[in-house]
Amino acid sequence: MHDELKLLSGAMVTLALATSALVVVPFMQLKGVEPPAGLKPYTSAQLRGREVYIANGCIYCHSQQPRDRALAPDDKRGWGRASVAGDYHYDKPHLLGTMRTGPDLFNIGARQPSQDWHLGHLYQPRAYTPGSIMPAYPYLFEVKDKAEPGDRVLTLPPGYEPPQKIVVARQEALDLVTYLQGLDHTYPVFEGKSK
Repeated sequence: MHDELKLLSGAMVTLALATSALVVVPFMQLKGVEPPAGLKPYTSAQLRGREVYIANGCIYCHSQQPRDRALAPDDKRGWGRASVAGDYHYDKPHLLGTMRTGPDLFNIGARQPSQDWHLGHLYQPRAYTPGSIMPAYPYLFEVKDKAEPGDRVLTLPPGYEPPQKIVVARQEALDLVTYLQGLDHTYPVFEGKSK
C-alpha cells in the first residue's frame, strides 16, 4: 500500500509539472499577445471558406507555419517569413498543421493571388502543378451545358475542360478560395521592421 501511494503521488506530481510546462506557462506567456497591425479579422466569406478548408482535411497535408530560416529553408521556398504568435490571433481553432505533404499555405494569398488559379487548382491540381499528389475536389464544382446569371465559370487550361460543357464553382469553392486568398501575412510583425 505504501509503494502504491508513492507511485500515485509521483504520477500526480509528474502530471502537474507536465501540465504546467505545456499548458499553463505558454498560456501565461501568450495571453496578452496582440495581433500585428496588418492582421485583419476574417470576413464572413473567409470564415465559411475556413470551414470548407477544415471539412475537406486540407490541414492534414498543409501547414500554416513557416519556420525561421535557422531551422528550415522555408524562406528559400518562397513561403514567407517565420510566423509569430500574433499571426494566429483570430484563428479559433488554430490550423497550424503537422505535415507538409503539400506546401505551407501561410502566405498562399500573397504567392498566388489569382482566383482563377485557385479555382482551377481545386478542380484539377495537375493542370496547374504537374505531378501534384493533391486530390481534385470536383464536388465543389458543377458541370453545366451553359452558364446562368451569377455563375463563376472556370477558365481551365486546354485539355482539362469537359467536352462541350462548362465548369461552374459552387459557393463552397468560392468561399474556400476567399479564405486562401486572405492568407497573406506579408505585413511587418515588429514596429518599424519588415523581413
